[in-house]
Amino acid sequence: MPSHNLSRIKIDDLDIIGYSIAGEETVVAMPQLDVCFDIGKAPEQVISINNILLTHGHMDHSAGIAYYLSHRNFCGQKPGTIVAPQNMIANMRKIINVWGKLDGNEIPANLVGVKPGDEYNIKPNLIARVFPTKHSRGSVGFSVIEKRKKLKQEYIELNSRQIVELKRQGVEIDYPLEIPIVTYLGDTQYVDFSQLNYIKESRILIAECTFYETEHSGRAEAGKHMHIKEFTNLLEDLDNEHIIITHTTQRTPMREIRRILKETLSPQIHGKIILLMDKRPGLRG
Repeated sequence: MPSHNLSRIKIDDLDIIGYSIAGEETVVAMPQLDVCFDIGKAPEQVISINNILLTHGHMDHSAGIAYYLSHRNFCGQKPGTIVAPQNMIANMRKIINVWGKLDGNEIPANLVGVKPGDEYNIKPNLIARVFPTKHSRGSVGFSVIEKRKKLKQEYIELNSRQIVELKRQGVEIDYPLEIPIVTYLGDTQYVDFSQLNYIKESRILIAECTFYETEHSGRAEAGKHMHIKEFTNLLEDLDNEHIIITHTTQRTPMREIRRILKETLSPQIHGKIILLMDKRPGLRG
């Protein structure tokens, strides 16, 4: 039986499953991409995913690390990979080692430390690019990007035999093409992410908007989270097709969050919004 009642969203050929309530738990998985952004308390539904992209070390985002790794080992799966900020790796190893001693079994793990600007290969043509966020020391976000090669315009009319001959001669007939599929901001204060085209043009943006009421702006600033005011400014400069909101606070009822979003965002942007934790059937934001 699944350990969590996760929300499920389908966007074309991609499934997004997850749970995200501020201070309680955040885990967002995309099975077709074989990635899970943050691990929360390691719900059963994400154990089979091979790549955990961890944005920072706060408990509600990272508490399930040891269970995820241990349960994979118990089920006979290969060690999971956790990609996390470089400054977290040493302490993560200590936690995993201690849990292994408590459990009586060594916990295999593949830990990859990253910093902004790094890229991690998920699959041969799929990478996770790391960028800085403004939340805790070393916190990062991830963009999952498909890499392709596209034939240069001047060679489009050539047949396969001519193309093969050009390749044999060492002629570069194509150029690299990047297709940003999804960007996950994790927890962060406002940053002008429009300066990074792979975020600006990501097909799907998964972003926190934690606070909505005017009197909660101080809470947002203190916790380095986003308030609806900053969130609105952020979205106005981006060009994403779909925007999934995570990390909503329980201080504000969902119906009130829906109302504030509708009143605050432009109709064009509001039409792109999906609230991860909106449980109303058939509704997407």
